[in-house]
Amino acid sequence: MPDTLTPGLCSGPLPRVARRRRAVAGAALALLLAVTACTGSPEQRSGATDRTGDAPVAVSGPLCEALPSGAEPGSPGSLVDRSPDQALAWIPVLTTFEAAVRATGMAAELSAAGGLTILAPTDDAFRAKFSTANLDHLLLKDTETLRGLLKEHLLGGARPVAELVAAGSVTTLAGTTLAVTAAEPGARLADRAETVCADYRVTGARIHVINKVLGSLPDTAHEEENHH
Repeated sequence: MPDTLTPGLCSGPLPRVARRRRAVAGAALALLLAVTACTGSPEQRSGATDRTGDAPVAVSGPLCEALPSGAEPGSPGSLVDRSPDQALAWIPVLTTFEAAVRATGMAAELSAAGGLTILAPTDDAFRAKFSTANLDHLLLKDTETLRGLLKEHLLGGARPVAELVAAGSVTTLAGTTLAVTAAEPGARLADRAETVCADYRVTGARIHVINKVLGSLPDTAHEEENHH
């Protein structure tokens, strides 16, 4: 039996994170999220043992308090032994970014040798950047452009946010140079985005949740407003 179920085949109540992931706008995003809506908690999916005896994983930023913690699915401690794509699926504010990873087939690339740093924009950041129609087009039809956008959010090496600040600038896998400055308790990137929950540790990667979409694609969210 496959380890993902369609919503019609689910048995029992959806976990809390899965219920939140299904409450999304946009046909393409809803379709991509549906195939993993009933996979259970990270522990259920991978058979990981309880990590409550381990030292807590420290994440920092103003959004962290609103995200899973302690023994909850998707908490920093529960994701340490997960692959990057699995971890993204259990941080509830990253449903759009995670759907983009699946739409482009980049899940395996996130587990690159040498590690990666993932600057993952929140769902709100995507909504502020793209109209629903534009985002659906990227997810379903223009995955090459979407792949380029994702590379604007990936850095070589699994680097904590303090290391990024100390470096002063970083180069993305798309070849773009981003200035990095301190923005307590995290970092400001390209004088544009800030980390809002930094330093998730996952297998071979660091995930820093950020509040803006990086890259040079045009803003289209205003087009949706003009149609109302």
